[in-house]
Amino acid sequence: MAAAIVSPQVVKPKSINCPNCGAAVEIRGFANTLTVVCPNCLSVLDASTPEFKILQTFQGKERLEPKIPLGTRGKLNGTLYEVIGFQNRAVESSDDFFCWDEYLLFNPYHGFRYLTEYQGHWNFVRVISALPVETKSGGKRAVIVNGRTYRHFDSMTVQTEFVLGEFPWQVRFGDTVVDQDFVAPPYMLSSEATEGEITWSLGEYTPGKEIWAAFQLPGSPPERSGIFANQPSPYAGKNSAAWFTWLWLNVALVAIAFFFGTFATNQEVFTHDYLYVYGQKTDASFVTPDFELKGRTSNAELSIRTDLMNNWAYFNFALINEDTGQDFDFGREVSYYRDSDGSEGKPYDSVIIPRVPSGKYYLRVEPEMEARNLQSMHYEIEIHRDVPNNSFFWIAAALLLIPPIFTAFLTASFESRRWRESDYAPSQSSGGGDDD
Repeated sequence: MAAAIVSPQVVKPKSINCPNCGAAVEIRGFANTLTVVCPNCLSVLDASTPEFKILQTFQGKERLEPKIPLGTRGKLNGTLYEVIGFQNRAVESSDDFFCWDEYLLFNPYHGFRYLTEYQGHWNFVRVISALPVETKSGGKRAVIVNGRTYRHFDSMTVQTEFVLGEFPWQVRFGDTVVDQDFVAPPYMLSSEATEGEITWSLGEYTPGKEIWAAFQLPGSPPERSGIFANQPSPYAGKNSAAWFTWLWLNVALVAIAFFFGTFATNQEVFTHDYLYVYGQKTDASFVTPDFELKGRTSNAELSIRTDLMNNWAYFNFALINEDTGQDFDFGREVSYYRDSDGSEGKPYDSVIIPRVPSGKYYLRVEPEMEARNLQSMHYEIEIHRDVPNNSFFWIAAALLLIPPIFTAFLTASFESRRWRESDYAPSQSSGGGDDD
């Protein structure tokens, strides 16, 4: 006979009456609850004794309504929790003030968890027992817990501004603790120090829409503002992926360049030496003997080498098809200067004429130079057919740098905005941050 399936017993909350105003006060945390706040008059009651003495009457200026009402139940990480407590906590100094909300969650079989919310940024938090080990990371203080390094983000004195519900510790309006936050997005390790006690907790950044779905809340969660301390970067992992992609694309580019270079004929089709004499009475322009450019339509490279020294020369060229009259006009300037301080320019140059059809060609040459100590110039002209041209591949390689550089910029910008709100910012600013 099969054994009967026994469901966990449903634990119901305990109800008392507030000794200050007589309103009903529910206690959901049972023996774990040490302090409970009357939902009507907001008096803080001592739940550790049967008398429920009044520890503190409400001293705040205004009543706050939690975004997640007390008593709401929701499932996070597969566990059903009930919201039993709410705090509003603040940091205030002479030039700064910001506050955030904290929700106490309870499951009778799994204990307590917390939700924190600041300007639309949520964290699911649990208390940990492991003790961090002090270290350094990126020039900042850091701690290590369970093999993960957390960098120090900020330190501050936190004050409780408003409380509602029940808590497993003695809570009062105006309570203060010294808080330190260490981050390793999407995680935040925090310590809260009171007299003689330090409590460590670990928070995980959780999108507001997941909180709303878990607790089946109406409407939409509050919009996020700024960048939170442990908010995951939307570019996390993309920077290294972009550089990895760039590396393999360059490998492919080199392979393509090698392939085209291997099959380029690089055939010499014309070469000749010439002498240019400045001020000669005859016309310095001339045409070369014809030569043949064979094969498919491809490029032709013209190279010039001179014996220039501390002078310049300019060449007007026209590559002309003997049969069709099609011409390719271009010019090149060559200059070379040298003194005791070094040299400038070079006495040679080259140019590649793309997509030249096959056929018989000749070259029209018109040289000119400046009259200086050197009155003549020897120069050599060479023409090669179908030469390897890597300029396209260099341009392609440069263009391939744009995505990883842009991704690196976005990553650095996001992290800069994150740390702008920390104790390590160039100038201290409020905890709110810039709007997205």
